[in-house]
Order: sequence, then C-alpha cells, then structure tokens
Amino acid sequence: MDHSDTAPAGGIISVSAVVLTRPDGAVATVRKAGTDRFMLPGGKWEAGESPRACAAREIDEELGVAIAPDRLTPLGRFDTATANEPGFSLVSEVFAAEVDGGQQHRAEIAELRWVAAAEMAHIATLPEDACAPWAPLLVRVARDCLT
Repeated sequence: MDHSDTAPAGGIISVSAVVLTRPDGAVATVRKAGTDRFMLPGGKWEAGESPRACAAREIDEELGVAIAPDRLTPLGRFDTATANEPGFSLVSEVFAAEVDGGQQHRAEIAELRWVAAAEMAHIATLPEDACAPWAPLLVRVARDCLT
C-alpha cells in the first residue's frame, strides 16, 4: 500500500515507526538532532514506498538494524499529534521487531535511549498533549500495544 500521497501539503505527515524491543523488554527510543522529544525510530515514506518497506529502511538508516520488511510485525495505524511539527497531524503505521540491543544511533539521530518495560508502563499513563520529553505517538503505542 502506497501512502506517499498524504504528504505534509494536507497538514498530515505520514510515517512508519518501529517498536524495537531487546530481550529484556526495553524499547528503543530516539531523539532526532535539533529536537527534544524521544520517539520510536522511523520516518517519512518516500514516493512509491510501502509503510513496511519504509520502516525497514528507516531502522537501518537510523540504527543499523537490517531486517527484511516481511519480518516486521504490524501493530496498527495511529493518528496522533506530531512531536516536532506544530500544526500538523501524524499518521503512523507502526511495526514491531526484536533486536539484540547492540544498536548505535546514526544518520539524523542524536541520541538512542532504551526504555525499560516499567518506564514504558509509566509513559502509557501520560496525557498525549503533555508528555514531554516523549512523543505523543510513543505514549499512544505504549498505552495501546505495550501494556
């Protein structure tokens, strides 16, 4: 499915995001350069790219995680506020994968933070409109998929 037609021109940013989980249950969150919110790794769809292919490309670019798109487990589609683009809405196709935890941040990622399961449970209780330093999508996914 190609969703590249839902570009920012309509006030909607379409992305794929991935819940990367280590064997101990911790979830990878990233902070992009020039921002102050931690979010799930991922990014915007390229023209003609499927959400699943985008997710695989983005986690490879951002964290060096090479996973075939068909090995990503779909978690759902989420409509939330954006973390860093005021006035836009975010439409996210979210996937899950397990990793060993030896990843390093790359590309535009300034920081990689592993969040323990207990802290993810706390993040799930936060209101999406006042959840800094976390992104609203992270709060929604924690609430709907991780608790």
